Amino acid sequence: MKIYVPGDSAAISVGADEVAAAIASKVSGATIIRNGSRGALWLEPMVEVETAKGRVAYGPVTAEDIDSLIAADFLVGGAHPLCQGLTEEIEWLASQDRVTFKRVGVIDPFSLAEYEAHGGLVGLRRAISLTSSAIIDEVTESGLRGRGGAGFPAGIKWKTVAGAASDQKYICCNADEGDSGTFADRMLIEGDPFTLIEGMTIAAIAVGATQGYVYLRSEYPYAIKTLQKAIDIAHAFGWLGSSVLGSAFAFDLKIRVGAGSYVCGEETAMLESIEGKRGVVRAKPPLPAIEGLFGKPTVINNVLTLSSVPAVMADGAAAYKARGVGRSLGTQVFQLAGNIKRGGIVEKAFGVSIDEMVNGYGGGTLSGTPIRAVQIGGPLGAYFAAAQFETSLDYESMLAAGGMLGHGGIVLFDESVDLAQQARFAMSFCAVESCGKCTPCRIGSTRGVETIDLIIKGVSVDENKKLLLDLCEVMTDGSLCAMGGLTPMPVKSAMINFPEDFTGEVSRR
Repeated sequence: MKIYVPGDSAAISVGADEVAAAIASKVSGATIIRNGSRGALWLEPMVEVETAKGRVAYGPVTAEDIDSLIAADFLVGGAHPLCQGLTEEIEWLASQDRVTFKRVGVIDPFSLAEYEAHGGLVGLRRAISLTSSAIIDEVTESGLRGRGGAGFPAGIKWKTVAGAASDQKYICCNADEGDSGTFADRMLIEGDPFTLIEGMTIAAIAVGATQGYVYLRSEYPYAIKTLQKAIDIAHAFGWLGSSVLGSAFAFDLKIRVGAGSYVCGEETAMLESIEGKRGVVRAKPPLPAIEGLFGKPTVINNVLTLSSVPAVMADGAAAYKARGVGRSLGTQVFQLAGNIKRGGIVEKAFGVSIDEMVNGYGGGTLSGTPIRAVQIGGPLGAYFAAAQFETSLDYESMLAAGGMLGHGGIVLFDESVDLAQQARFAMSFCAVESCGKCTPCRIGSTRGVETIDLIIKGVSVDENKKLLLDLCEVMTDGSLCAMGGLTPMPVKSAMINFPEDFTGEVSRR
């Protein structure tokens, strides 16, 4: 008898540990597995019971519900008000196309046997049998692009590192998930850490690296603990170390914990932090692929990019690139948050519309009032109005609409939101988080806050709006990295799409 109770930190935050303890004290003879969350966060803690018909889900469950669940024979899938039916038939989950997240919530995160039973290590074993160029060609052909926001083709980056002459090369995973409304990196690490380890190992074999680092934010203590335990298990299994699965390839993996600086999500600032220095952006060139960590050629990808690689290698490039639209191939892991009825993880092929995501999967606002704005791409992403909800969620369409896909975070706001205040937040966020190296970002963001404050107060509104747009142009063109370069995006989109909030008049809300 197997009972699954998520050990994911989101589920724990709403009582999953108490639910697991209550089940353990009242149900004898059962094995309680702390799996990852399925991503339907409005149903957490979601308890699953393995039955003859399949896994049956109940949620959201509290410790106080266990007695009534037992009375309803939930161990054999009995009827109960909290019963969601067979997990695999829950429409919200069944209609997704899970590739990167296919094992998250399904398996025990620390069971290599379950990992392999669900397709794990197939991609790595294939990679071991191929040449470096063959692996890189497969990844390039798949169309896999960086899921951290830039969308740069992963295969091209790998090819550059592979071709660089050096006695040492590195694989760095950027897991400094600092964007508001994003949590996919954390959920994958906590629910299926071996997928990330496998992806990094494949990358290492492809480019000739022997050492990898995962830069993981300190605000994710459960993820840090989970990943370290998974690394230890991989070492004991003979996966990591001097001989990867008995091959001639060597690869080792270490975790470096960040101290909470948003700008360290930028790849060169992350490298500085890993090296033990202050997290300040480096000038480019040289590119990290040529002179990266400790001056050596370095592959830098984020969690979702590297965790997509095992599926590409296991199923082939053709299967992966069959999904998506245009140059945006494969799937994207969208994260729904904010004032939303059904928040969580939705993995779909590129090309799904904003409307399908926020009204279909998200179910609209939690408050029940109409959606007024949606911010896509983190705190530096654009704000979209309802008239733009037919926009396709892919790299090119989002760029054409004046936005960016970023890490896939989607945050909803209802009619109570004031977009002038949101624009102010973008500038103030930049002022606080800037590394301070370049003037447009460091000073521009501070002047931006002051200018928006004048607009809100109704002081020379037209002149200050023009000044604000000029300032945004300088920040976009003159900033050293995306921190200052993208801060104008939420500001300008708010001004363009919600001009009524920038009149200096008392808000109607």
